[in-house]
Amino acid sequence: MSHPPLSIQLYSLRALPALSHILDTVKLAGYSHVELIGSHLDDAQAVKQQLDARSLSVSSSHVGIAALRDRFDHIMQACKLLGFTQLFMPAVPPEERQSIEPYWTFLGRELGQMAWRAKEHGVQLGYHNHHWEMNVQADGRTALDCLFEGAGNAPLTWQVDVAWLVRGGVDPLHYLKKYASRIVSVHAKDIALPDTCLDEDGWADVGHGVLDWRGSLAPQSVACGAQWFVSEHDKPNDPVRFSRNSFAFLNSL
Repeated sequence: MSHPPLSIQLYSLRALPALSHILDTVKLAGYSHVELIGSHLDDAQAVKQQLDARSLSVSSSHVGIAALRDRFDHIMQACKLLGFTQLFMPAVPPEERQSIEPYWTFLGRELGQMAWRAKEHGVQLGYHNHHWEMNVQADGRTALDCLFEGAGNAPLTWQVDVAWLVRGGVDPLHYLKKYASRIVSVHAKDIALPDTCLDEDGWADVGHGVLDWRGSLAPQSVACGAQWFVSEHDKPNDPVRFSRNSFAFLNSL
């Protein structure tokens, strides 16, 4: 199977002492692209210098909803300076995650309007899921359904976090197919065997857990339009090991 280019979410390596150490680690692991977090966009020029020094490029970035609301134009300028076009809002604030309708429809509408604005700058704005978007609402739809329906025909994209879909109790293949028209990126993440990796919140390095990336998830992600595979681990106890193991597995597909 041929697959999209590989990237890695730098949030996974946040335990390392500095951005320079993080970038050295991913470069040595084999990556040539990285996915940034919102704080990296605050001083994009300094980040770009560190990336250029290691011949690393940016595939995409996460950025919070508050920053999108307050500093939209600044964020668009950072995207242009750093040379990437995929931007994802990764999570709503903790106190809002168990919200019920019409919260999710309104959020989808707001993100959809932002996606139209981003498109004028050549940027695709999308949403990244966790598990709480699988909460079923009174009308039987999930929060994620409500969000995407709220976005309507806006060019809001989706970065699918497959492992969080599984933790949300749904079939990831169903959702990949259902919203294939919005998919541009997939977070490649894995879930450990039951009662293992407890100090890592039950996550595993990609290809070292229970999810069938080789047989079904990777091929279906490609079929549904994923342009990037982005390695992620929410709490690795060894970021260096995670980055190396995950690159080696995804590169072997």
